[in-house]
Amino acid sequence: MSNAPADTAQPLKRTPLYEQHVALGAKMVPFAGYEMPVQYPQGVLKEHLWTREKAGLFDVSHMGQAHLVSADKRFETVAAFLERLVPAAISELKPGQQRYTQLLNEDGGIIDDLMVTRPSPETDPGVLKLVVNASRKDIDYAVIEALTRDYKSVLLVPNRTKALLALQGPMAAAVLATFAPAAADLDFMTAARMDIGGIPAFVSRSGYTGEDGYEISVLEADVVALWRRLLSDERVAPIGLGARDSLRLEAGLSLYGHELDGTISPVEAALTWSIQKRRREQGGFPGAARIQRELRDGTSRVRVGIRPEGKAPARDGTEILSSSGEKIGIVTSGGFGPSVNAPVAMGYVSREHASPGTPLQLMVRGKPLPASVVALPFVPNRFARKPKS
Repeated sequence: MSNAPADTAQPLKRTPLYEQHVALGAKMVPFAGYEMPVQYPQGVLKEHLWTREKAGLFDVSHMGQAHLVSADKRFETVAAFLERLVPAAISELKPGQQRYTQLLNEDGGIIDDLMVTRPSPETDPGVLKLVVNASRKDIDYAVIEALTRDYKSVLLVPNRTKALLALQGPMAAAVLATFAPAAADLDFMTAARMDIGGIPAFVSRSGYTGEDGYEISVLEADVVALWRRLLSDERVAPIGLGARDSLRLEAGLSLYGHELDGTISPVEAALTWSIQKRRREQGGFPGAARIQRELRDGTSRVRVGIRPEGKAPARDGTEILSSSGEKIGIVTSGGFGPSVNAPVAMGYVSREHASPGTPLQLMVRGKPLPASVVALPFVPNRFARKPKS
């Protein structure tokens, strides 16, 4: 996911739900080139806790949605193509399965992080669905299209007629099942086409909050009706970008432009779990030599969770010092964690200071404040993983 200021030289875009946000009293702010709701009258704190306790509805239509399509309609073709750009094992995806991965540059740094889904071959033969960050989609598409010029067997098709909603929280499954019973059958990181009260949608059981939930792709022409339908359930409230950020921070989830950028590798970012065994061993993706070396020898810096003592939050850019006063890293995201009722942060520190329990100092307003390294996430995730048979 990404956090980037809008380019003020360009007029701001609006999602199809702009008028709905304004009617609900949302505070609209520039975000990644769009006018987006940062909060509703309920406020960030209450929106955050509502999502942890009930079901929050997010407009994420600014994200980039695209299809990779193989000319021969074979999954093997499109999967092999994408594996030239990302370190995940795409070829092993089963129909309906979804995987998180990263677009990498030649140095193994992260161009963007993205979600990749293999839809059913009966409806979408030789297709992969991509969801990329709003602020990076033009860059991502250019990287992918550059490779399609060399491998004409695959075409990138940005989907500019679709909107995207996220329904997140412990009551999300029960809410969506009232409109689409098939949603309850989805496992974490799986997806399927289904009707939601008569509205055709592509639904994945995934999200960016650490809670159970869904991301729902629908035609722009249908999204207002779906938004209103979901909000008609008293368990659902609209949630803005402010709470989306505090929710993902508590969940220990990375944000492009903060924890991720073109200099940081997936290994440094503690995303090794997203690189499957075959790819670790065989490589064949940009920056593979660096990543394989880091997997073998370790990295000089590591992404960690940080708990400041007291109530003062440490914002991104805050210097991290060792207990002896040596600069050892920097905070990449920080703020108040409503669910833990305390400040929380993530950042990069040198490897020898990365173990949970390591004492740190954070330079906040020119003063060193005590903190310590903690294991991520700050709040246990509640993804809907079904027992394996």
